[in-house]
Amino acid sequence: MTVAKDFSTAVQTAQTWINELTQRLGWHDQERVYTALLAALHALRDCLGRNEAVYLGAQLPPLLRGFYYEGWHPGGRRAALSRSAFLDRIHDGVHRDPAVDPEQVAHAVLALLASRLSPAELEGAKAATPRSLHHFWPS
Repeated sequence: MTVAKDFSTAVQTAQTWINELTQRLGWHDQERVYTALLAALHALRDCLGRNEAVYLGAQLPPLLRGFYYEGWHPGGRRAALSRSAFLDRIHDGVHRDPAVDPEQVAHAVLALLASRLSPAELEGAKAATPRSLHHFWPS
């Protein structure tokens, strides 16, 4: 019964994050919100060094953590180091949906992370992010 309870709790926690992001974005389509969340998390993960990406992933709820790591090759080259590459990565992640503003998504997802991370974790995540992306984090 513990496994079922743990899984149920993981789903509820992930849904809480998606609900909060839904409010931050002002959208009604939760599938689009979920896709945007993953796109931004993957873009963020891909602009961090391996150790920083792992540390950030450890701060995510278990279910979202699994999706965060999906498709990641830690030995691979870092990508999305520039502002435009980061936003393009998000836009690609939402299948270039013209109704999605990658900059709005970046601000909303990083604000969501900021609201969920401790001040020390937030400062570490921001410091690990390329300087060209610092303005996406809330001040």
